[in-house]
Amino acid sequence: MKTKTIITSSKFHAGKEEVFCRLQKLETLQYIAAPFARFIPLGNNQITEWKEGATLSFQLHIFGKISFGAHIIRVLSFNKDSGINTREYNKYVPIWNHRIYLESIDENTTRYTDEVEVGAGWKTPFVALWAKMFYAHRQRKWKKLLQIETNKQGSA
Repeated sequence: MKTKTIITSSKFHAGKEEVFCRLQKLETLQYIAAPFARFIPLGNNQITEWKEGATLSFQLHIFGKISFGAHIIRVLSFNKDSGINTREYNKYVPIWNHRIYLESIDENTTRYTDEVEVGAGWKTPFVALWAKMFYAHRQRKWKKLLQIETNKQGSA
């Protein structure tokens, strides 16, 4: 199946350790994905942290309204230094391979990169366009989340 790869990078005003710590929490994904996508855990999949080797199932809703059914995420690696690597799929998008890279620029700045390979047959160009917008949105939400936390720490 023909695939398309999208790469989006941003500089975050937070240390690599803080970004990685936040990546481990399901609530971070839910915050940064909204309102483009909602991930609702299915069954006994009540995770609070991501970890290597896990296979997770979610009810996926696009724009909060359109159900994409079950979305499966297999976590192949989850490491602060080598990155995060998942193999994901649902019945509409059989290939959604996602990598996250974290690179320390200095003690308080991290380059965050999302790289996603999508494959959905004839729908691939449309899925790739949505993915490009989605990952740009996620990174904007990341910056907002980190700014909120910085403001909280500054006022404490």
